Amino acid sequence: MREGAGPMSELSVAAVASLLEEWFPPRLAESWDVVGLTVGAPGDPVSRIALAVEPTAAVLAESAAAGADLLITHHPLLLRGIDRVRFDSPKGALIEGFIRHRIALFVAHTNADAGVGGVGDCLADALGLSGCRPLEPAPAQRSDKLVTFVPESHVDAVIDALADAGAGRIGTYERCAFGAAGTGTFRPARGSDPYLGTVGRVEQVAEVRVELVLPRDRRSAAIAALLGAHPYEVPAWDLYELAARPSDEVGLGRIGELARPISLRSFAGRVARALPATPAGVRVGGDLDRPVRTVAMLPGAGDSLLEAARGSGADVYVTSDLRHHPAGDALAWPDAPALVDIPHWAAEWTWLPVLARRLGAALDQRGTPVPIEVSGLVTDPWTLHLG
Repeated sequence: MREGAGPMSELSVAAVASLLEEWFPPRLAESWDVVGLTVGAPGDPVSRIALAVEPTAAVLAESAAAGADLLITHHPLLLRGIDRVRFDSPKGALIEGFIRHRIALFVAHTNADAGVGGVGDCLADALGLSGCRPLEPAPAQRSDKLVTFVPESHVDAVIDALADAGAGRIGTYERCAFGAAGTGTFRPARGSDPYLGTVGRVEQVAEVRVELVLPRDRRSAAIAALLGAHPYEVPAWDLYELAARPSDEVGLGRIGELARPISLRSFAGRVARALPATPAGVRVGGDLDRPVRTVAMLPGAGDSLLEAARGSGADVYVTSDLRHHPAGDALAWPDAPALVDIPHWAAEWTWLPVLARRLGAALDQRGTPVPIEVSGLVTDPWTLHLG
């Protein structure tokens, strides 16, 4: 299915990867996950992009036939490590195929599950939910506060240097800093080379206490920028680790509301109609006549959040790959939500058309439009369901 096209222009794998990692930061991925550029060279050109849920042999063949240079998938190719690449094995043959066709593979998995506009939000939209929040919120990005003391003449220069190093960004604002005037005092000792003052004499200087917040992963860069821009031979500075609070926007799963209550039976029908058809179909656990309004959901395998769903007060929990015993145990609680088990592939496919439109618009805006194809191949492992 073609989602968008435009005149061909030079675009690199790295440029597309940068956009995706801006929208779905790798830090949001679970610790066990493998995301990012998996196969290919960052500098390779891209003239056509393909999107799919997972990198299977059929998807690779489809992408190659379409002339794609870059395949973006939700599921990783190398989630479970391998210690050899044999072309006579399914996994090895797949890796060899990507290399032979010169198709780069980029993966956005649990970081796209958790991120704003990712798989969780797209499935929630497909089900008609509003007022959504994460079912399991991720911690906000860990951050620090850097404090230093600068002579009045150099305040702007120091703030500019720290801002260039990534400090002072709050939401959509940058170069955010606080300053408070005061008096600094010191006595240069023998062997020093003071910017201000005389060796052996107590000095007093009009200074400004400057404070900026910064992401923790910019700590080293900010300190280096401070030491490079500060006029003092040995500036004074403090670094504080700030407490992280749960995010209101990012995290695994979503919980939201339907416009009005409907029966579980009717809600299950709505879910089935909202998703692309697969042989596995939709399974339902619970009283089919119970009213449903608050919906918790997790695209992908959802055993891990059964307790979170019950604790959220949801009327129903929508997820995939539920096993017999955990599902039965969860339904046995008197305050348990009903369960709707949906095909894993179908749940996550809802993200692909949305991503295609978003990526196409961003590339158009940058002046590097390319055709983007969304694979409709059903890659669920099940091919028949007999009732």
